[in-house]
Amino acid sequence: MQRSQAQARKASLAESVLAAVSELMSSAAAIDVEQENFMDVGSQIHHAPPATMELQKAQYSPTNTIHAMEYLAANVDLAKDLVVRCSVAAQQLKDNDLLSITEDLDNVIKNISNELSRLPTSAFVSRRFAEPAASGHLQVVRNRQDLYDQHSCDGYSEPEISMVVANDKPRRRTLHNSDMPRLVDFLQGMYQESHESGGQSFNSLPEVAEYVEPLYDSFFCPLTNKVMVDPVTTESGVTYDRRAIEEYFEKFTDGSELVICPVTKMAMQSKTLRSNAPLKSTIAEWITRNEAIRVRIARTALSMATTEALVLEAIHELTVLARLRRKNRDQMHKIGITKFLARLLDHKDALIRCDSLDLLCLLVEDDAGMEIIAKTRAISRTIKLLSSNNPDERHAAISFLVELSKSELLLENIGSTSGSILILTTMKFNGSDDPVAAEKAGEVLKNLEKCPKNMKYMAESGYLDPLQRHLVEGSEDVQMEMVNYLGELVQKQEMIINIAGSASEILVKMVRSGNTAIRKAALDVLVQISSHHPNSRTLVDAGAIPVMVEELFIRKIDDEPMGSKMEAAAVLANIVESGLDPEAIVVNKEGHVITSKYSVYNFAHMLKCSMPDTLNLSIVRVLLTLTALPKPLATLVSVMKEQNSSQTVIELMNSLTEALGIAATRLLIALSPQMGHTIAEELCKAPGQPGKLVKSIGQPGRITELHAVAAMLLARLPYQHIALNLALLNRGAVPIVLAKIEEMQRGEMRASRHAKAYMEGLVGTLVRLTTTLHDRDVLLAAMDHNFTSVLTDLLVRSAGSDEMQRLASVGLGNLSNLSPNLSQPPTEERRSKRKNILQRLREAHSSRVHDNRKPPAHSRVCPVHRGVCSPATTFCLVEAGAVEGLLGALESNENGRVVEAALGALCTLLDDAVDVTSGVAVLAEHDAARHVLRALRQHRDGGVVARRCFWAVERFLAHGGERCVREVTSDRALPSLLVSAFHKGDTSTKQVAESVLRCLHRMPDYSATYESVEL
Repeated sequence: MQRSQAQARKASLAESVLAAVSELMSSAAAIDVEQENFMDVGSQIHHAPPATMELQKAQYSPTNTIHAMEYLAANVDLAKDLVVRCSVAAQQLKDNDLLSITEDLDNVIKNISNELSRLPTSAFVSRRFAEPAASGHLQVVRNRQDLYDQHSCDGYSEPEISMVVANDKPRRRTLHNSDMPRLVDFLQGMYQESHESGGQSFNSLPEVAEYVEPLYDSFFCPLTNKVMVDPVTTESGVTYDRRAIEEYFEKFTDGSELVICPVTKMAMQSKTLRSNAPLKSTIAEWITRNEAIRVRIARTALSMATTEALVLEAIHELTVLARLRRKNRDQMHKIGITKFLARLLDHKDALIRCDSLDLLCLLVEDDAGMEIIAKTRAISRTIKLLSSNNPDERHAAISFLVELSKSELLLENIGSTSGSILILTTMKFNGSDDPVAAEKAGEVLKNLEKCPKNMKYMAESGYLDPLQRHLVEGSEDVQMEMVNYLGELVQKQEMIINIAGSASEILVKMVRSGNTAIRKAALDVLVQISSHHPNSRTLVDAGAIPVMVEELFIRKIDDEPMGSKMEAAAVLANIVESGLDPEAIVVNKEGHVITSKYSVYNFAHMLKCSMPDTLNLSIVRVLLTLTALPKPLATLVSVMKEQNSSQTVIELMNSLTEALGIAATRLLIALSPQMGHTIAEELCKAPGQPGKLVKSIGQPGRITELHAVAAMLLARLPYQHIALNLALLNRGAVPIVLAKIEEMQRGEMRASRHAKAYMEGLVGTLVRLTTTLHDRDVLLAAMDHNFTSVLTDLLVRSAGSDEMQRLASVGLGNLSNLSPNLSQPPTEERRSKRKNILQRLREAHSSRVHDNRKPPAHSRVCPVHRGVCSPATTFCLVEAGAVEGLLGALESNENGRVVEAALGALCTLLDDAVDVTSGVAVLAEHDAARHVLRALRQHRDGGVVARRCFWAVERFLAHGGERCVREVTSDRALPSLLVSAFHKGDTSTKQVAESVLRCLHRMPDYSATYESVEL
């Protein structure tokens, strides 16, 4: 009985479905429909890829067949409904458009027919219903809004979305104009029909989107009933979410227990899972399409809304979508939502204005949003809302203004808007009324400072007028009060330019007055104003320099504190450091300038007096600035030698005030090229020096400026000063420097902006010792610590520092110059003769170094130095592998000083003291000729680089093999470079070029012997 009822129900459903299909086909043949409306709505029923259609043929029980037919009937009804809705715009289409739409509807009908063909024949009353129509698929769908979370699909994040597109995906028509979606007619018709005919009703805009872009049953996991994140298929053919099915499989931990499919209830032999990539891609595509349609529907709702409620719902929907992903915000920009929201800021409803501002805050997070806002009146409307009595609206407006002020594109627009600066400053300083708004107003003002014109707008708005008026016109007490208040305000940069421009002359006059308190307050303000370097010219024009010099050198009042001199010195230091020409800064009526011997003598003399550290710091800053110009530098060197002031500066390095110690060290570094030997001698005589410098270099922790300047001073003093080098050696500088270099290379020391200078100072300190290797103690230290290997490693691992490469090359050249004398002859060739000093040094070193540094007894003979060599004992560049690093410096560096140093080290392998032929052979193995010729082409203007290149080329030609000679002679640029050097070079370069030209037979060789030829 039940079976007959089920058959009757299936027959009835089949009849109704096929009848509906027939009706739908007739409607499609006669319908005229507007193209974009149809493609936005109607074509949604056939765009799901076949990967989502997982109807299981094997599972078609009678109940499943009935369900499938019910779903097919529902889809046919949906197609009919869409055809009716799209018929409103029938008269607007041409014949071609109508034909295309008809083809799309025909494809839908074919898909439905093909789905019917998959049902068993027993589901129909007669065989006439079982005729298949065409191949295709139609996914069974239901409304699943309550099961899909709009914000996240059970952990589905945007980066996880894989956009794999199925090859057999049904064709979709591309919209002709996607900038403005045309869903108004659809929405109006939908709402009208739902109310008039009792049809489908929608409670929210997302439901409208799902009506247009429906959720498919295959998207949902049978176990969780949620949209799948990672769909996988089991042995039974059912698709689940990976996490859900794996958790289900964990129940079957016992190997003897069969795994039962939770849907089919069938036993499975394996737990193997196959990733369903097409379905995963389809879900991702559905999410993207759904959100895009939701954006367009919300845009349409904004345009057609007749009530505030619908506008608020549309804004809320757009806010949700804007937070989801940037792509949605980009679409909102494209279809005009951002521009439309700017107009809503004039809406009569305050809630709409607030919500619009909140959404705009999200939309202006990118440059596209900022550019759109720049073309609207949103800024002026927002400024107007800052005065609103509604705190929510006021907070929303100031929050939006904060976002706008982050864009440099809009800074000038905000500042130039009428009343903006005045309202913002009032809001900022009225913090007790609205602390939240005051804080954000301060943030906006701070952002506006990035545009120089905005600071001018602040002054034009009268922000400083009362203070300036009382400062100029008030009584003595009022002036005192204003100066004190000004001393607090000038700490803020936005005040400095305006104050310096309007009140500098008044402040200078106050310094001249006899009132100590006013003078002190005015000096405090001038210190702050002068710290902003653009104000220096204004202060000089106002006559501040002579007043400060008089205060510092001449004025002496017993009852006045030393503080006035400290402020005067600070003002002078700030002005001199500002970049003004010091030779144009007049200091007194006699016409002396700040670079004259009169001024320099007084500054240097004050250093020798017992002055507070703050005052000494300002004086050292002035002197340090003067060293940047040749003429003032020469004057300073002369005065310091005359007064023996270098000893005083060395003492200042030990000051407890770190800034003074750093400034004093920098001054010695700047003076070292002119009076380096004097400084080195005084440094060795100073108590605790140079041990304190070594200790400062070796301090643990983060690299500070104090570390860097201490290392740089030791690296800049004359290298060949033997007393200083021995003092460093005795203070244990070598192991400390090597340890710090190793820490830097391993990255153990915390890096800072001073790390590069610090590292270069360490390497320079090490290299300076290689210039005094004639001393026994220095030589043994170089052997003990294997300087050759250390410098070779630094050459390769220079971290992009040209100075480190140059220093390492210089050090290797110095070490290699001793290799011929240190190289040991083979054991069997040693002669019994009196040992010289170098042999005794080698034997003494052999007893001190570790066993792993001793060359083995059977070591091979170095072909260049004609003896047994090693990096540690003979400083051999070949054995240390330094040749590759030096040639690499030639290849990768265009800095002339680096190339010169690298060539100098390589040329030690071609010197007459070594086997030149073997040296050329060693270099030829590394293609040295090509590197040298390349360096010659880059530095063809002459100088030391060109001379060394020509010298190396001459050695290649005279002692090189056939391949080496061929490589040199085949260089097309070499002859012209030689001729140019011969004509324009200095004497040394000309001689070397002439020698190369003779080797190339471009000039006669007068030293050659000619044989007589009988005629």
